[in-house]
Amino acid sequence: MAEPGARAAEAAEDRGWRLRHLPVLLIASAVMAAVAAVVGGVVDGADAALGAAVGVAVTALSYTLTTVVLAWADARDTQLVLPFGLGLYVAKFTLLGAVMVAVAATGWPGLIPLCLGIAAGVVVWTGVHIWWLTTVHARRVRG
Repeated sequence: MAEPGARAAEAAEDRGWRLRHLPVLLIASAVMAAVAAVVGGVVDGADAALGAAVGVAVTALSYTLTTVVLAWADARDTQLVLPFGLGLYVAKFTLLGAVMVAVAATGWPGLIPLCLGIAAGVVVWTGVHIWWLTTVHARRVRG
């Protein structure tokens, strides 16, 4: 196993490692948003199609923001990751809760598909991230 100092030196040489997985996750999310829109449209019309696609987009935006902010914090000082991560978590879920309450208050029929799109986005993002870590990233670390 490499020493912590050696790992820090390797990470400093490879500045892109913190965001390398992002394009793959964004492509998977875009595909999921398209699938969600088609399924929503077929099952319950235009509002459902829009709601499902927006739900996936909300998840992708949220996770992308987290990835970029934490990569920035980690590049500056690893001790910034926890406070920035927790602060961003609180801010994002407060905003998401407020938006969901506001949307629910309108009576928009796309609310349930929106929620299902958020859930689908979480599953796809997490699954593809696990795949990326166990295959692509694992090969880089071993190689």
